[in-house]
Amino acid sequence: MQKNNMSFLKNLTTVADARTARASSWDQSGRNKDYWLVNAGDTAVMADIEGPGVIQHIWITVDSKTSEGDCFVLRDLIMRMYWDGEENPSVEVPLGDFFCCGFGQECIVNSAIITVVLSRGLNSYFAMPFHKHARITIENQHKNPIPAFFYQIDYCLYDSLPEDTSYFHAQWRRQAITEIGKDYVILDNVKGSGHYVGTYLGLSALQRYWWGEGEVKFYIDGDEKYPTICGTGMEDYFGGSWSFASNENGRIVEQNYSTPYLGYPFYSRHDSLVWNQYHNDDCPPMRGFYRWHIPDPVFFEENLKVTVQQIGVSHNGLFERQDDLSSVAYWYQSEPHQKFKELLPVEKRWPR
Repeated sequence: MQKNNMSFLKNLTTVADARTARASSWDQSGRNKDYWLVNAGDTAVMADIEGPGVIQHIWITVDSKTSEGDCFVLRDLIMRMYWDGEENPSVEVPLGDFFCCGFGQECIVNSAIITVVLSRGLNSYFAMPFHKHARITIENQHKNPIPAFFYQIDYCLYDSLPEDTSYFHAQWRRQAITEIGKDYVILDNVKGSGHYVGTYLGLSALQRYWWGEGEVKFYIDGDEKYPTICGTGMEDYFGGSWSFASNENGRIVEQNYSTPYLGYPFYSRHDSLVWNQYHNDDCPPMRGFYRWHIPDPVFFEENLKVTVQQIGVSHNGLFERQDDLSSVAYWYQSEPHQKFKELLPVEKRWPR
């Protein structure tokens, strides 16, 4: 324990051979108009950095009063990241989902890697290294301009990075209705060596009864029928148990939580103010979860596939379900990476 404390102290007190820098939306006239207008259809370059370097923190917020129906804004803004001059992005994710705020709805997230505070204060602490160049963009696919887009990207520049440094990747997916008996694919077509570090999952329940019995599976380095890593249920993968439920005066109530490495920060039946405003609460229940594999990364040498079953339970026992699932997979790997599937068009990303 003493050795660990001394190591921590050394990290705090040792002068690093690095230069600290920031890319941001600050007002270069010297005043305080520290935001960008991002017109509908435009792509703005947030960072264009010569390396070697490591991005250490990203903070973003966006005006919540852009137009009627703006509960979709966080799904209509697409963040992309490109490393070392690559043509195809290593990160391509709707802004809200990247920060564990799916369904276009912000929520409070208090984790070690992603932190979201009121109102729409979006923070990432993923380390994002690059040898030669980093480019980060935001595309506005919303129907209206975003009149106030604020951001800060903090990074350090170095003389060199180790040759075997892996690159950060993140990919978003959605299946509006899953197939009976067929696992939802969180991530596949990953080739090369690396390690998987996180999952965000958004679930809209389309059927009655409990939905969280499906196993999360990791198929590693050529696994076919059986995965190397298989869990015991979706609720277990996100650190919960027994339906996340407590008994309050004879009524079963699901409990949200947010911890350093796993959480269940959003449930629409608890946080329905925005949804009631626009939809009169006629949406199916929506839930958002995260799990960071930081103390327990999933390593792969050749390839990786991650899936989750859609299985629930009722008074008649286990049954195959069909629900609406979306997800973000976060991982590091050597480049080049396989080109992602084309992102769904904006209207097919909107929540039900």
